[in-house]
Amino acid sequence: MTTADFTDLTSAAIAYLRDIDPVMRLAIDRGGPCALQPDSNLFQQLIEAILSQQISVRAAAAITARLKAALPTGEITPDALIALDQDALRALGLSTPKARYVRDLTERVASGQLNLEQLLTLDDEAVITELIAIKGIGRWTAEMLLIFAMGRADVLPVDDLGLLDGVKEAYGLPTRPTRAEMLERGELWRPYRTFATWYMWKWRRTTMGIE
Repeated sequence: MTTADFTDLTSAAIAYLRDIDPVMRLAIDRGGPCALQPDSNLFQQLIEAILSQQISVRAAAAITARLKAALPTGEITPDALIALDQDALRALGLSTPKARYVRDLTERVASGQLNLEQLLTLDDEAVITELIAIKGIGRWTAEMLLIFAMGRADVLPVDDLGLLDGVKEAYGLPTRPTRAEMLERGELWRPYRTFATWYMWKWRRTTMGIE
């Protein structure tokens, strides 16, 4: 998808969400322009998604910055990352499991066992099925790749705590919505659930002051 195509998609999504949901309209007004822009470097995005698992945005950004600084060109590529063994990755702040997951993914891609470019031809659920077969990659991580690298428009990561907190606060709910409740609410946002998710993340960051 070209930048222009994604810009058009974003405009259509925002117009739809504003019309269909008053709370989402308020979230869009407060959140401002959607800054979501797909990054075509699927490998780097997948590595960053693994690094982000179960830690804050700020902590993940710090580890990612250290990792990039340790690579010759500052870019996370299979050829560059293959030179870092598990001990080197742990020295950069990765947990032992994450270092193992990063090594496993890097080796799979570098050897050609996993062709990430082929994922672009698959639908969302097929991409998720392919990725969760890899050690350390669960549905949430695969969903982050769909959103941030592939620019898929209708992804709803119902297990993401940032989304759940954002929805709880924006809609004035007493507790975080359950998985079933989140899926039901998300039906209103189809076929632009990715963009609704982004605005709920933005609500959480700006209104709750949480990273």
